Amino acid sequence: MIYATATIPVNPEGETRLTREQLWKGLELKARDARLFLPPGLCTRCDVVEESATHFVREATIAGAEIREIITLEPQSKVTFFQATGPREGAIINELFEDEGGALQLKFYCYLGLRGKQSGGPEEQAEQAQFDSDKGYRSALLSTLKRTRELVAEGKL
Repeated sequence: MIYATATIPVNPEGETRLTREQLWKGLELKARDARLFLPPGLCTRCDVVEESATHFVREATIAGAEIREIITLEPQSKVTFFQATGPREGAIINELFEDEGGALQLKFYCYLGLRGKQSGGPEEQAEQAQFDSDKGYRSALLSTLKRTRELVAEGKL
């Protein structure tokens, strides 16, 4: 199994301040259309294909892989992506919270396996190393904040 976590401050010194509401709108938008947040060309399709009071389903092509995710939103708090189909199985969570000092934080964590691959095998070990690297989910959190700031500045959030 692959487990990864990263937490970053939402409003580090020198950055344009984001409110919880602004960041939440950015996270919800990212859940609905990852193309707006991922590097150009990485996500070539992202469509919400089903919606209910408790969740929505999106189908996407990310890094060439066809993915179907069930996404739940806990308003102003948490987005959970359940990997229904695709190369991974498990859950990816983005969570907003205040630390002990009251500063807004954005946390990523996941617990995943690779479909059809040996648990703990070389493929999972390589994936774990990617998640833990500088190009892993910490960088994804930073790019999410950057893109959210851009959308706020453009008046789109």
